Amino acid sequence: MHANLIDSPAAIRDLLTRSRTIAVLGIKTEAQSDQAAFYVPKYLQAAGYDVVPVPVYYPEVTEILGRRVYRRLVDIPGAVDIVNVFRRPRDVAAHVDDVLAKKPHAVWLQLGIRHDESALKLAEAGILVVQDRCIMVDHRALAKRP
Repeated sequence: MHANLIDSPAAIRDLLTRSRTIAVLGIKTEAQSDQAAFYVPKYLQAAGYDVVPVPVYYPEVTEILGRRVYRRLVDIPGAVDIVNVFRRPRDVAAHVDDVLAKKPHAVWLQLGIRHDESALKLAEAGILVVQDRCIMVDHRALAKRP
């Protein structure tokens, strides 16, 4: 297994502790507030992270969670610590080039999302990758630790 493919509690805790900016690829809008692709980023924002919305749909939307929307990761000014991905597994590969161009510290594929080929390509480029885990659940677990 590649060292940048992480799933140990210690590595995940370290990643969440030192990250501040999370771009959410595939974020939903307030109109879909009952979906994880909206309420998870809302939770992260409330937990103190700088959440940058990168929706795939909703071309008319210019703001989500009070933040300007970006259509590509590479267009986000400044560094991104984590790209949190809410896309179907079959759609992940289409975003790899954009992720590589942005060079985030990590990519987090949400619970139910796994794409081993894309994960390996990102890991080989020096990007940490978490697959098939909910960032909100892991953050809550971290918050409960002394």
